[in-house]
Amino acid sequence: MRTESDCYARYLIRVAEMRESLKIIRQALDKISNEGPIIAEAPGIIPPQREKMKTEMEALIYHFKIFTEGFSPAPGEAFVTTESPRGELGCFIASDGSPKPLRVHFRSPSYINLQALPKLIEGQLISDVIACIGTIDIVLGEVDR
Repeated sequence: MRTESDCYARYLIRVAEMRESLKIIRQALDKISNEGPIIAEAPGIIPPQREKMKTEMEALIYHFKIFTEGFSPAPGEAFVTTESPRGELGCFIASDGSPKPLRVHFRSPSYINLQALPKLIEGQLISDVIACIGTIDIVLGEVDR
């Protein structure tokens, strides 16, 4: 844990996060088994394997139906979050049971992270603003939307 609040400290935290991520990836790879399929058997939602599509008419039909019509999820709302390298990424989907969603909204972490910028640059030189923007790792395209 770092107690400094400068750009170098944020850089060191980022490097430490990358090292921890590598540890997690190694742990996950050690637990992955090479036995069995790695995709669900859900004919109306998951596209069939290429080889099945070439030999089975039913698989070919499912393939075309999925990519032309889509699939119909249950009516309702769902909000799911996941940890991304920039922070918490959220996705909200509202459905009426048809293949097209009523509403889809993504909560990107860049907009939230940008709100810290005025406090970070308080009392700093103008040239330090660029380094601060780089260390909070925002994507301005996400902020602008």
